[in-house]
Amino acid sequence: MFALPWTFLALLSLGYGLALTHGHLGWLAALSILLLAVAGVAVRQTCIPVVRYLGHALFIFLALSLALHWLPGFYNGRGIEMQRFSANALAYSMHLNLDKPLIGFWLLLVCPWIVGRRSLRQSLSATALALPLSAVLALGGALILGVIAWAPKWPDQAWLWLLNNLLLVTLVEEALFRGYIQGGLARLLKNLPHSENLALLLASLIFGLAHVGAGGQWVLLATLAGIGYGLAYRYGGLAAAVATHFGLNLLHFGLFTYPMAA
Repeated sequence: MFALPWTFLALLSLGYGLALTHGHLGWLAALSILLLAVAGVAVRQTCIPVVRYLGHALFIFLALSLALHWLPGFYNGRGIEMQRFSANALAYSMHLNLDKPLIGFWLLLVCPWIVGRRSLRQSLSATALALPLSAVLALGGALILGVIAWAPKWPDQAWLWLLNNLLLVTLVEEALFRGYIQGGLARLLKNLPHSENLALLLASLIFGLAHVGAGGQWVLLATLAGIGYGLAYRYGGLAAAVATHFGLNLLHFGLFTYPMAA
């Protein structure tokens, strides 16, 4: 039995508290929580395999719905009003989402194996290698494509952006894409040759496709970034993947056009 990853749960709770202070929950949100609980019970039981598979299917549907803000009862407050952080940037606003963090809570409570436990030294080493690689692939690619440009800044809203991005974005996304999808695929394909590499590439592609709304260039760039995050997860666990993802986002926000050139 895996011990619950209390550190990650504490960080998510902090982020959720941050979001709650800026947003509201309606009673219909209880339906999403109830369905997640049903999916969790189905996944954790070991007697009937088909029920476990159905539980995973229900969770995937709910995760997609929560990430896309399709489910009722969540009134996500706007933390940053629409504005331009630099002269050549698209206008940007940021919401503190109350629905998306539920994905992370479910994963950490129901599938604690996603943490991919490593020593602190392993996590730091993996981050030190994966972050520069991700920056070269994703930010370098974005510069070549003209999607971003050099634009160093630190606006007044930066600290709120930093907390939101770490606690409500990167932690949740890495728990889902690296821990659940990459880790789950590695377990599922373990009898195939090069299963770890295949799982990493498939998870990176799925992560890239999740950015299709921003256009084909961002699908490519997110896929490239996902390779770096996947390597961080593979060798340094969830902590390294979160640190790499957050580090890349911070470099993008602080040093380049954010979110992208107009």
